[in-house]
Amino acid sequence: MKWTRQDLDQYVQAKEYVDTVIVPLIPFHISDDAGLGKDALQREVMSLFTRELERELSGRILLFPDYHYLKSAGKEAEAERINAWIEDIRYQPFHHIFFITADSGWKKLEQDMQGTLIWLPAIVTESTKARERQSVIHSQVQQVTELIRSYWKDNK
Repeated sequence: MKWTRQDLDQYVQAKEYVDTVIVPLIPFHISDDAGLGKDALQREVMSLFTRELERELSGRILLFPDYHYLKSAGKEAEAERINAWIEDIRYQPFHHIFFITADSGWKKLEQDMQGTLIWLPAIVTESTKARERQSVIHSQVQQVTELIRSYWKDNK
């Protein structure tokens, strides 16, 4: 389920079945003219990835809105803010919380976060053709789907 009115209405009716949250972590840095295009591409790819992941795991996950943060900001403070989100999320019956990012800097803070971090190396570049991009994203979605399902199996 996505963060739309229709899906959230459906979530409220079926929340006992939706036990997993996906939170995309998206960096940006507006003052870095040279990096704007790369940041925008990363967001677009992450959006495609999380939408396809949500389709694959439909009925069991809720795709949260993107969590945007400044690249230049300290990730420690961002981790505290994210954990505040998670405290609110925990009031619902969610058992699994996954953060998805292409920013490897989060790996250093993974143990401080109240959820599981999935780091996706940036494998799509501006020169990647649209068809190749979709194929790469689909392959990664299949791998992450299996990873998430393994967490579900472990908690039965």
